[in-house]
Amino acid sequence: MTAGPHVVELLGAGYAYEDGPTVLDDVTFGIRDGRSLALLGRNGSGKTTLLRLLSGGLRPSAGELRLEGTTVSYGRAGLTRLRTTVQLVVQDPDDQLFAASVGQDVSFGPMNLGLPEPEVRERVADALAALDITALRDRPTHLLSYGQRKRAAIAGAVAMRPRVLILDEPTAGLDPHGQERLLEVLRRLRAAGTTVVMATHDVDLALRWADDTAVLAPDGLHTGPTAELLADGRLLDDARLRRPWGQAAAEVLRAHGLLGADATGPRTPEDLAGYAVVRTA
Repeated sequence: MTAGPHVVELLGAGYAYEDGPTVLDDVTFGIRDGRSLALLGRNGSGKTTLLRLLSGGLRPSAGELRLEGTTVSYGRAGLTRLRTTVQLVVQDPDDQLFAASVGQDVSFGPMNLGLPEPEVRERVADALAALDITALRDRPTHLLSYGQRKRAAIAGAVAMRPRVLILDEPTAGLDPHGQERLLEVLRRLRAAGTTVVMATHDVDLALRWADDTAVLAPDGLHTGPTAELLADGRLLDDARLRRPWGQAAAEVLRAHGLLGADATGPRTPEDLAGYAVVRTA
């Protein structure tokens, strides 16, 4: 991972649900400013548990959570400080949306902070604009499409103006057009200074989108630059993840002399098309 301090960091963290097996054990994992990070793992690997530990929704049974180097306390003041810095958007937007209209739902978090009404209105307007759903401000939440509900749920988190936005399987249930619209939203949020973390089991999406990746495998959590980590076939096999198509394409390109041994392979279909143009030029 890149140098620099962690915004939020788990140190030696473990967690087991009541009357259940240990889900995570001795996990050390941090999020740095300015990097897009994908968290990969098969279903049941502990991705959601890890995200809830990072955002304060769960308290580690062992180890600790630190925010900007300071151990997080789980009283009201400590959790308020954490949640104004780190926001989690869960996989199912219906678990997060509860107000009658989109605008009311997005305003809930800032209002709970006790902010003045003009600032709440400004934050709501900015969040709706960032997610491209300003026109839905007065729309009843139960009349939204699935993709609109996803964006409304993210807008509620963005209105808190966090430094770190954590998304649990944000593209799940979206059609290809919906996925592209969401990824464009995330690109704009990153450009505006928000650090974005995404949990997914889609290795192709991770290769395309993330600067860094963390993989939950049976022997623990592995982290590193995305292209480097996802080239480790043994790790992916252990984690029961398939190889990204871009890594397979890179091997073909190298075999035909179109890509150097140490060069980074294609991460998107557009990248691959560029190699084809070079070959036919």
